[in-house]
Amino acid sequence: MERRQEILEIAAKLFAEYGYKATSIREIAERAGMMGGSLYYHIRSKEALFIEIHDRALDAAARRIRAAMAPHTAPWARLEAACTEMLEIQLNPESLTLPIMNNFRSVPEEVKAILVRKRDEFETIFRTIVDALPLPPGLDRQIYRILLLRLLNTADTWYHEGRLSPAEIAAQILTIFRHEASATRAKSEKKSGTKAAPKTQAPRKRRVAA
Repeated sequence: MERRQEILEIAAKLFAEYGYKATSIREIAERAGMMGGSLYYHIRSKEALFIEIHDRALDAAARRIRAAMAPHTAPWARLEAACTEMLEIQLNPESLTLPIMNNFRSVPEEVKAILVRKRDEFETIFRTIVDALPLPPGLDRQIYRILLLRLLNTADTWYHEGRLSPAEIAAQILTIFRHEASATRAKSEKKSGTKAAPKTQAPRKRRVAA
């Protein structure tokens, strides 16, 4: 089992560094100090190996995100905790999750179909959180969730180390997304003609002449 775990770690680093297509079974075996044919004693195929590594990375990320959300009950607080942990994972230079996930487009179609199912399972975390948010009726929750995940998943392309921490970035993202939700609610109310009820004032007392 320890030998197989070592092979998984070596393969994960190679996939992350060189990509799925450019990483061969032979190279994985050489890094592991064994013959190419001997590697098949521990794995079924390159495709199966990549799927296992991909799934393990997502499972580990899911556990971390759920643990980060656990202390919170308010929907917005849970979303902020999830976004913070997601960014911690994505922006950690030692993390293999992002490079492995970025290999998605280079894998064979039959492998891609399996990866999609796992990603859908992972995204259930954010689907559940977004469904619990107090969003206005006119705001499409699916689009809201997709935009949020796209922003989180591409963080490595726009993040500049040292300016803001992952927690500070998550707070900024939540501020923007809450503002957009509030703006959508205001537009919806204006369009439907609904307004907040005016404040009632207590009747003035008349002075009685002495």
